[in-house]
Amino acid sequence: MFLGTHAPRLDEKGRLFLPAKFRDALAGGLVITKGQDRSLVVWPEAEFRDYSHRLGEASQSNARVRSHMRVFFSSAFDQAPDKQGRVTIPTQLREYAGLDRDVVVVGNNTTVEIWDSAAWETYLQENEPSFADLSEEVVPGIF
Repeated sequence: MFLGTHAPRLDEKGRLFLPAKFRDALAGGLVITKGQDRSLVVWPEAEFRDYSHRLGEASQSNARVRSHMRVFFSSAFDQAPDKQGRVTIPTQLREYAGLDRDVVVVGNNTTVEIWDSAAWETYLQENEPSFADLSEEVVPGIF
């Protein structure tokens, strides 16, 4: 499980030090792809495989499914962290997410998200006020 918010920096080569608490879970391999809201998603390899299988079960005759799958898989890059716990964020993904030097790495249960720092702050300002109200709608019967 990936938890918390971290603020590492990208180096001049587009490499990111993964937060130490995430490294063991990602050491065996990971996939980085475009996410929603102009963020990037880092998937442990096994989670990516499971999600890919579920996507493969969707109707291929649906144009929206095909479109989603094309963008999702064409933007995916697999790699393993180096010995120092760094991963390289490909240029096209950095451009998609607007990443420069200051980034935010967010644990999101089974995945990790990478955000531009300013975009993350804007997202929080827009979404935190309604967080408590969403609990009943998102997770009915639990609260």
